[in-house]
Amino acid sequence: MFGANLIKSGRFVAFNGVGFFKIPGQIAAKRPEALTPVRTAATTPGLWLPKLSQVVTEKRAFQEKKQSTFTDRSQLKYARRLVVKLGSAVITREDEHGLALGRLASIVEQVAECQNEGRECIMVTSGAVAFGKQKLTQELLMSLSMRETLSPTDHTREDAGTLLEPRAAAAVGQSGLMSLYDAMFAQYGVKIAQVLVTKPDFYNEETRRNLFSTLSELISLNIVPIINTNDAVSPPPQVDEPIGGKAGKKGISIKDNDSLAAMLAAEIQSDLLILMSDVDGIYNKPPWEQGARFLHTFTSDLRHTIEYGQKSKVGTGGMDSKVNAATWALDRGVSVVICNGMQEKAIKTILSGRKVGTFFTDSSVGGAVPTEIVAENARIGGRHLQSLTPDQRASCVHTLADLLVSKQSEILDANAKDLSEATKSGLAKPLLSRLSLTPAKLRNLSVGLKQIADSSHNNVGRVLRRTKLADGLDLTQITVPIGVLLVIFESRPDSLPQVAALAIASANGLLLKGGKEAAHSNKALMELVKEALGTVGATNAISLVSTREEIGDLLSMEQHIDLIIPRGSSELVRSIQSQSQHIPVLGHAEGICHVYVDKDADLSKALKIIRDAKCDYPAACNAMETLLIHEDLMQGDFFSDICNMLKQEGVKINAGPVLNKLLTFGPPLAKTMKHEYGALECCIEVVKNMDEAVNHIHTYGSGHTEVIVTENSESARNFQRMVDSACVFHNASSRFADGFRFGLGAEVGISTARIHARGPVGVEGLLTTKWVLSGNGHAASDFAEGGPCTWVHESLPVN
Repeated sequence: MFGANLIKSGRFVAFNGVGFFKIPGQIAAKRPEALTPVRTAATTPGLWLPKLSQVVTEKRAFQEKKQSTFTDRSQLKYARRLVVKLGSAVITREDEHGLALGRLASIVEQVAECQNEGRECIMVTSGAVAFGKQKLTQELLMSLSMRETLSPTDHTREDAGTLLEPRAAAAVGQSGLMSLYDAMFAQYGVKIAQVLVTKPDFYNEETRRNLFSTLSELISLNIVPIINTNDAVSPPPQVDEPIGGKAGKKGISIKDNDSLAAMLAAEIQSDLLILMSDVDGIYNKPPWEQGARFLHTFTSDLRHTIEYGQKSKVGTGGMDSKVNAATWALDRGVSVVICNGMQEKAIKTILSGRKVGTFFTDSSVGGAVPTEIVAENARIGGRHLQSLTPDQRASCVHTLADLLVSKQSEILDANAKDLSEATKSGLAKPLLSRLSLTPAKLRNLSVGLKQIADSSHNNVGRVLRRTKLADGLDLTQITVPIGVLLVIFESRPDSLPQVAALAIASANGLLLKGGKEAAHSNKALMELVKEALGTVGATNAISLVSTREEIGDLLSMEQHIDLIIPRGSSELVRSIQSQSQHIPVLGHAEGICHVYVDKDADLSKALKIIRDAKCDYPAACNAMETLLIHEDLMQGDFFSDICNMLKQEGVKINAGPVLNKLLTFGPPLAKTMKHEYGALECCIEVVKNMDEAVNHIHTYGSGHTEVIVTENSESARNFQRMVDSACVFHNASSRFADGFRFGLGAEVGISTARIHARGPVGVEGLLTTKWVLSGNGHAASDFAEGGPCTWVHESLPVN
């Protein structure tokens, strides 16, 4: 009758001979392989219903063959069946009385969202004792007389928590806790069921079988089982007999909710177990000790290298318990993450692939080196580069330049693969242009790298200032590398050797994060970089970060990365700038460059400059986006000549507000004056004079590059003095704003910032300074009044 009622109610459908439960607005698809269909008398011969108690057969099959675990965080989004364990410290208030309702509500919301997305969620929760203590404390205080309540010698109020019997508190708290869960999950249309267990339930074969049969039925009905131990009757944890140790595997002792969650996750073949506690994850030793290092990834070979501290004050399981439970579950095919349940949106963030908590994975699979180790190796490699002579660093860059030419065919073959895949995926034309490599581009790259090498001899250790502070006490300021750079670029594989050469010349460690559209090209170029670094023994100084690594995770590595340089679209740069909270970002979000044609301009020069600035490479950040024309020039043929020339070049023209009013029939009105087109498109606006042009640039520009075309040298000087941008040119195209054209050899980017570096950033922008003081037993007290030393502060020649 059960099957017949389901069919009659319309909540059951058949698909390819397999039964599915129909949930309002969706089909809660149970994978055919996850349920064993069985014929029932209530169904027609061709209809199948899931046998809801078939978990025992599934469990035996699981014991015979271990599931494979996820090998990378990016795969966690595919987890279908989740077990989420909430530790006491997560859902209990800091005063240990009552629940942290806001935190619990957030976790419930995330679990409900996962359930409504089609995942299967099981929760293992603490909290009944804390909830019960809150209620019983109120009852205990209410039973006190007024005299006892007011007595200064009576400590019942302070000691109420310790006076209460935990089992009694659990008995009182169970119903309230489940009522709370029921009300919270109901807000998202999710049904829950309480499953109370005790330790003996796992040692009795019949109750154990019934438990997992019940869980299987609840999961199949799209209900979230909420499992907690029946602390009202649970005996003290004296028995320590391991269970779940069949098929030659070591069992696990059910001592706390961590081991309970691990047992359940393995038995129901969960894809992912999330153990939420009050710590961020696993450290190699107690986090307050010197040398403690956080482990984003825990592999099986680390099991015997961990030192444990004390357990949570409100829980029964310490960190050793969590690690033991996690590794036990991992051995049985369940991926595990231990995380801080107090972190906002921890569950959803984990499922998105971000680095939250410690991810447990099998060391025999994957084998990728954690990015933290790669970054630390880059720092060590950078220090090795700093220890080299200038000639050795220059030689390394020369080697890379030569490899770009000698290995040209391999590079172009790899680039052809990227172009083919990008074309099929519909990559925008400006990005395709940036992605493309040609023999001419590689030759120019090689020439630029040789410029970097030839000019690198004076980079590191250059003396900037020398001061004689006193007799025998000399102070020197010298240039040193910044440290470890992270350069994020998209669709620009030619950036890779440029940035690598600048990092070598400045003795910086470097992490490169390229876009997936250039994966083949980047890999080929990175092999050449490694080959060049190998000639000076600094192979690890530069590394290409896996495309699977989330940018958000890289931006939080302030202990390993000193400067971030994004190269790409304005969206990319703005995203990096907004996400990076503690690491400085060098770059520009937009390249809204202006060309102003003054009334005293040579119009033939103007036409040439405008054509080059807009049409030479429209996708470049230094291409002209807005043309400003002095109003006097609208009287003749200049405006028509400009429009005709741009149309011949295929440029779409938009009109600014003033120009739009001047023309009856003209270009369409620009949607905004503050826009980087990055294509064969621009805006034209009319201004009254140079002051108005400058105001327009300051209002709508991005501080990148501005140009004035004029034969009036005084106007040119005033324009260059007044305009507040990184580059200001007179009678020259904006396309000259480039590190190679400036003679820097190459650039890591163009900065519109005002601190540290501005404009095209070459080697100089990748250096900082340190102060070196040489004395002869000097002490600060020597300079006190009446002391033997006096200040001189005499400037000395730097050479």
